[in-house]
Amino acid sequence: MTTTYVIDGSTIAGLPDFWRAIGEAVNGPGGYFGSNFDALADCLSGGYGTPDGDDDVVFEWRAHERSRTALGHPETARYLAQKLRRAHPSNHPAIRAELARAEAGAGPTLFDLLVAAIERRYPGGVRLH
Repeated sequence: MTTTYVIDGSTIAGLPDFWRAIGEAVNGPGGYFGSNFDALADCLSGGYGTPDGDDDVVFEWRAHERSRTALGHPETARYLAQKLRRAHPSNHPAIRAELARAEAGAGPTLFDLLVAAIERRYPGGVRLH
């Protein structure tokens, strides 16, 4: 049996909205599991969100083009600038390089990274509508 979670991309205007939308998709209205990539990994690993041992999971991302735009290079640059402020100095060069790429409109966007994170756990588990 396939478990399908619906992400309403029409409500996503930035990364905080994505965390809310996926939390509600997995845990119902008002659902929450965290607001960072580590929390997403926990949610996708089972026990905190998606079912343990259930490899037949699909995330149906509706209105994904709106989300793709909202989670594009400008939002990616904003996220990386915040990450740079909190990061250990030894990580600054790599984050600065990622930030420069995002500011230039190049490299993966948050949308790309989020889809990849889901698909690492559930290969082919994202359907874009």
